[in-house]
Amino acid sequence: MTASTVVNVTREGDIAWVEINNPPVNATSTAVRAGLAQAVTQVQGARVAILTCAGRTFVAGGDMSEFDRPAEEPHLPDVVQMLEDSETPFIAAMHDTVLGGGLEIAMGCAWRIAVEGTKFGLPEVNAGLIPGAGGTQRAPRLLGMSAAIDLACSGKIIPATQMLQLGGIDQIASGDLTEAARAFATTLPQRPIKIRDRTVAALDAEAYAAAETALKKRSKGQQSPLLNLEALQWAALPFAEGQPKERARHLELRKSTESQALRYAFFAERAVSKPKAIDGIAPRGLNHVAIVGGGLMGAGIAMACLTGGLTVTVIERNAEEAASAQARVAGLIEGGVKRGKISPAKQAEMIQRLITTDTYADAAQVDLALEAVFEDLDVKRTVFQQLAAVVSKDAILATNTSYLDPTLIFDGIPNLSRCVGLHFFSPAHVMKLLEIVKTPDTAPDVLATGFALGKRLRKVSVLSGICDGFIGNRMLAAYRREAEYLLADGALPHEVDAAARGAGLPMGPFELQDLTGLQIAWANRKRQAATRDPNERYERIADTLCEMDRLGQRAGKGWYTYAEGNRTPQRDPEVDKLILQYSADRGITRRAYSTQEIADRLIAVLANEGARIVAEGIAERAEDVDMVKLHGYGFPRWRGGPMHLAGQLGQEKINGIMKLVSDESPNSWVIAEPAA
Repeated sequence: MTASTVVNVTREGDIAWVEINNPPVNATSTAVRAGLAQAVTQVQGARVAILTCAGRTFVAGGDMSEFDRPAEEPHLPDVVQMLEDSETPFIAAMHDTVLGGGLEIAMGCAWRIAVEGTKFGLPEVNAGLIPGAGGTQRAPRLLGMSAAIDLACSGKIIPATQMLQLGGIDQIASGDLTEAARAFATTLPQRPIKIRDRTVAALDAEAYAAAETALKKRSKGQQSPLLNLEALQWAALPFAEGQPKERARHLELRKSTESQALRYAFFAERAVSKPKAIDGIAPRGLNHVAIVGGGLMGAGIAMACLTGGLTVTVIERNAEEAASAQARVAGLIEGGVKRGKISPAKQAEMIQRLITTDTYADAAQVDLALEAVFEDLDVKRTVFQQLAAVVSKDAILATNTSYLDPTLIFDGIPNLSRCVGLHFFSPAHVMKLLEIVKTPDTAPDVLATGFALGKRLRKVSVLSGICDGFIGNRMLAAYRREAEYLLADGALPHEVDAAARGAGLPMGPFELQDLTGLQIAWANRKRQAATRDPNERYERIADTLCEMDRLGQRAGKGWYTYAEGNRTPQRDPEVDKLILQYSADRGITRRAYSTQEIADRLIAVLANEGARIVAEGIAERAEDVDMVKLHGYGFPRWRGGPMHLAGQLGQEKINGIMKLVSDESPNSWVIAEPAA
């Protein structure tokens, strides 16, 4: 695209209209910047210029596809300054989202008006960056330091009503934006002082320290929130000093591993939703789904589906459990009301779309039926036999199994082409990941429908083939196995968990097991016992804890102990003693591990298992593996995922760690072959 095709200037008497038309989100590409620079010259002589955007949104950020090459002229800070210095003043007439470079452009205009519902933000922090066109310098001057910290350091998006209260916009337009802009231009107020010429005080040492501490706690190792905080302090300098410092830091950060990882994640999320298996395939229509099982998982799935506008029938074993399921889902909806996410009117409408029953026949008209029952093959097979007897022969049948082979679950069901795995993660109405598991018989349009459902439910959907645990839980098993080898060889639970948190994970493997319950992995290990290679190293420390009824937080003790009503893990001398004795009984000479050694091993086994999953065709590409770990297991987004991180660290380093891990536990690891 050229400057003349993406920015158009027209005259209407003494008003000049400047329209950006760069779909899909009017990003500030080189052509847009050049077009705006030309437009500033073209509007001179008009009494006022009105800047608008075509399509669904105002400028919603920069063009990240340009960030991996040298910045091209005209640079955005220069364009914003041209707008601000223009003898013909500009009105920014905004709608939908005004983000990043879009807000920087708007702050270069003399006045700003927006339609109701418009949202504003400086989300560069989510790409590992600070704003690069004056965002950290103008926002404090316009909105105050507190609001600027929310925008730049936390990536907070604020509505037009709040922006008006802060003085960031001059008017909220009700009705047609063009007419509102024209009316505003007719009776212009006095031109305000340029934002760059206003003053703001820096945070004092105490306030800065408090803000820094809060950001460190939330960011878990990500540096860009702290760098944004530092840049905001420069707003107390003369603009001519602070703005160049901001621009230099922005360009420097484009090359950082953190920004590269976050941008990789941004594009990977979009790539994984379009696997080759559904290329060109239209999904089926979905209006009504049935969910068998109204426990915590089933209720969460029901809530997600109701939020997505679907009618939901929850099937339970008897009337009492159906009533409990109704109350459970209603409770989740009520929670959304209390948090301000759901209006009372929406609550009533969602309840109307919820049906709970103890009769399978009530699912006769559904488009899709999904089971969310116990992780037991016979139980799941019985569910589908009953569903197949009542739903139409074409209705999609989906299993939510975490580990089991779907082909065994669906064995004997008529029309296997309609069968698919839809593995939600708990709590299903909160967690963004949906693993869509393809069987050898799954029809392409059934797969496409799974991805369409995921999009409707605002999930990150990833295609998986069949293996034990699919993508996510297979990798989790490898991760836990190495963590338990470390315990037997010299580490203690709190040391392993601290290393994992130090690598950016929200919690370590043993804290996570306590949270979810040790009995889940225990049941899976018992299921695998019959087929486990007898030469593979197997440590049974976790089994011993389970046999002692130390099943985690709900039991008040697991790898750690928990005070009543308190989920903070406390190191338990009894567990430490048990581990030391375990090693002694097996003749293992324990050794010390550094925090970095532990973290390196945990990352390496994840990357290795992910590489094997891709090589085996279980996942289509490395991005699939990374998005599973990011959205299902809390792997730090600022590191991109274990596969991306392994690429940054270097395959030679990962292979070296895996050789060490493998040599210490012979016959227990398969090291992935280098990618072709």
